[in-house]
Amino acid sequence: MSAHNTFRRAGPAAILAAAALAGCGQAQHAAAPAAPPEVAVLTAHQTSVPVAIELPGRTSPFLVAQVRARVDGIVQNQRFADGADVGQNQALYQIDPAPFRAALGSAEATLKKAQANLVAMNAQLARYKVLIDGNAVSKQAYDNAVATQGQAEADVAAGQAAVVSAKINLGYTSVTSPIAGRSGISQVTQGAYVQASGATLLNTVQQIDPIYVDLRQSSAEVTKLRHDLESGQLKKAGGSDQFKVGLTLEDGSSYPLSGTLRFSGVTVDPATGSVVLRAIFPNPRHVLLPGMFVRAQLAQGVDDKAVLVPVPAVTHNAQGEPTALVVGADNKVAERVLQTRGMTGASWVIGGGLGEGDQVIVSGLQKVQPGMVVKAVPVPRAPAALASAAN
Repeated sequence: MSAHNTFRRAGPAAILAAAALAGCGQAQHAAAPAAPPEVAVLTAHQTSVPVAIELPGRTSPFLVAQVRARVDGIVQNQRFADGADVGQNQALYQIDPAPFRAALGSAEATLKKAQANLVAMNAQLARYKVLIDGNAVSKQAYDNAVATQGQAEADVAAGQAAVVSAKINLGYTSVTSPIAGRSGISQVTQGAYVQASGATLLNTVQQIDPIYVDLRQSSAEVTKLRHDLESGQLKKAGGSDQFKVGLTLEDGSSYPLSGTLRFSGVTVDPATGSVVLRAIFPNPRHVLLPGMFVRAQLAQGVDDKAVLVPVPAVTHNAQGEPTALVVGADNKVAERVLQTRGMTGASWVIGGGLGEGDQVIVSGLQKVQPGMVVKAVPVPRAPAALASAAN
């Protein structure tokens, strides 16, 4: 028998035997279930977390004083350098005082004349009082003497007022700063004519230590903050009525000194739907200048039931809502919609959606979906461990 015939006769039996063996191997392979994927989980714990928001704002001076002319005259000299710090009542400009010295001298001379006339009228009235008792003068003459003496007293009072007014005007020729602060650019030069009637602007002095920071917050956030405080979900830090405020400058650096919230607006701007918040900051080195754009971090309170979740563990669904995946008691993955309260460090502050003891997936999110069975591997809460888990 040829080899070809032998292969043809043995072929069906060999094929059946090979198929049987292959079927046994597939059955054994199907019988071994696939191992569930491993994911790193972090146990959620409620903790006390400061709740803060970041708001844009601009700085404004604590005090602003416009230095204006209060008498007419020629500016003789400027007694300070533009932009210099000046003290309260420091002389800034000198207006020609000669006309006002002359006016004061005239007023003083008029007063002396009135005082001399009053002395004469007092003496005359005293004589008439003696004479009227002996009927040596008429009643009419006595009445005229009384009237004349009263007019002399009025002339003295008018003269005294004129002297005071002349002294005030003479004092206004030395223009002083009403507040302590930093001067601006002078609006007049030596030889300029200034007028009291037009209240000529000479300079502007601003006090910038301390300094205000004006912020704007939406009315919706104000309402939510008030509700959270009233419901007890938020507590004021340390029980203080003053909220602490931090500051970030235009170059991204942090201002080293903290401020306090001094004023919260009671009227909502209909154009922007916001209210004005005013904070006050110490500014001893004059780092903050009026008009600067800053960002303020306003500490609104403390959430005693907040949960911290690493940033990589929070994603967003199709509706844009923040979500996280958790592993349940049955080792199945479930999706939770979260309520975030901002960030602290490298973690989201979760105000709702997670409870005490929830197993939050912090690594391996790409290979799991809600409903899948997984193997949860706990990771510690140390920052280094979270960073490695996120990678």
